[in-house]
Amino acid sequence: MLKLQILIVATLLALAAAPASAQTHLYKCKDGKGKTYYTQTPPAECLGKEMDELSGQGTVVKKREAALTPEQLAAREAEEKRKREQALVAKEERRMDQALLNTYASEKDIEEGRRRALEQAEQATKDIEKRIAEAKKRAQALAAEREFYAKKPMPKKLQDDIKNNDIDIKGQQDALAGRKKELDEINAKYDEDKRRYLELTGAKPKAAAAPKK
Repeated sequence: MLKLQILIVATLLALAAAPASAQTHLYKCKDGKGKTYYTQTPPAECLGKEMDELSGQGTVVKKREAALTPEQLAAREAEEKRKREQALVAKEERRMDQALLNTYASEKDIEEGRRRALEQAEQATKDIEKRIAEAKKRAQALAAEREFYAKKPMPKKLQDDIKNNDIDIKGQQDALAGRKKELDEINAKYDEDKRRYLELTGAKPKAAAAPKK
């Protein structure tokens, strides 16, 4: 060990004493058995191992990382991908936050937006309910007409009218269910907008007005 240290010191002193143009770098590394090498060219024993490039004064000027295994490469790529995805999510969140602040100037604006959205959805719901009522009224008239043909062949037009009216009722009922679901989604959306707005602005939520007696 002492001999190795003496050799290292001697090598570094020789390099320091040489003209600047003649000075070269040393390479320091350990092989797979833990043996340390100090050479003027990268030793074959350290191929793929971590290696330090030393200046003539013995300071590290460059560090070469050890070659990664396929598993390590896969892990590093997965981590880099995760960080990229996190950065994209954070960027999108900042964009949405800024859009929220640009859209609303106060909690009152949020509630006003909720009111308008609910009014539109409720009006659409009423329109669908009206169409369902009209279709059911037609169904009653068609059923009465079908009774007339209880003992004789029913005209194809009547059959088609009954079938199409049933399809219309089913479609309108599905649309009505969607509209009712939309009302819940509107409330949830504006609840979240208000929560995030208050969080971003540091404002305190306003108490709900007491019901009139």
